[in-house]
Amino acid sequence: MADDPILEDRAGGCLCLTLNRPDRMNAWDSAMRAQLVNRLAAAATDPEVAAVVLTGAGDRAFSAGQDLNELSTFDAGMAEDWIDSFGALYRAVGTLEVPVIAALNGVAAGSAFQFVLLTDIRIGHAGVRLGQPEVNSGIASITGPWIMREMLGLSRTKELTLTGRLMDADEAHRLGALHEVVPQDRVLPRAMELADELGAKPRTAMRLIKRRFFEVLEPGLDDAITAAKRYHRMSFESGEMQEETRRFLGRGGDE
Repeated sequence: MADDPILEDRAGGCLCLTLNRPDRMNAWDSAMRAQLVNRLAAAATDPEVAAVVLTGAGDRAFSAGQDLNELSTFDAGMAEDWIDSFGALYRAVGTLEVPVIAALNGVAAGSAFQFVLLTDIRIGHAGVRLGQPEVNSGIASITGPWIMREMLGLSRTKELTLTGRLMDADEAHRLGALHEVVPQDRVLPRAMELADELGAKPRTAMRLIKRRFFEVLEPGLDDAITAAKRYHRMSFESGEMQEETRRFLGRGGDE
């Protein structure tokens, strides 16, 4: 259905999942994340799926991350469930034992940036912007630095997290956050080509390689989720995050 927050298409062994809230820059709320987790879990058990491509609807954003309208209503009692929902999302993409390609059609910010760093190959165009702007809307970035440090190194992770700036495509490519930069109209076709190429490789070898990669990352994820529950409860209790989020929304910003 056109109003489904996650659209699904298949081409041979490739499953393409599209984040579909273009009016909100594909920002996800709890219900959308839960549906994406379910779609990824279904792909993990489907023998017909040889590769997954993830993209966003429209030409503005892959995803702006957390929907700030939802976040502005949260209180300290919601912190653990909120963080657990992200833990489930990151595990759903990280544990997929088929190749996962991100076709980045625009901005990937905050939790969406973290999410795409867990994909295997990331394709974008010159207009793509990537980063961790959570601090700008009063959100303590706790889970993000875990995967960012793995991919970008500690020094760049600290700079991006504390400044909240977005990288352009050239910088992201140099740092490895993007693997290829292609013309805008080639992003999804190129991602599908790679999905077909990687999906045709020997299944058992691919599955075991992917499994081992997540085994290496999993202790860091466990630690990040535990820390995020503690720190976000403190953040919610202070009231600063809700206040800053409402102020950010009041000036028409998107995460």
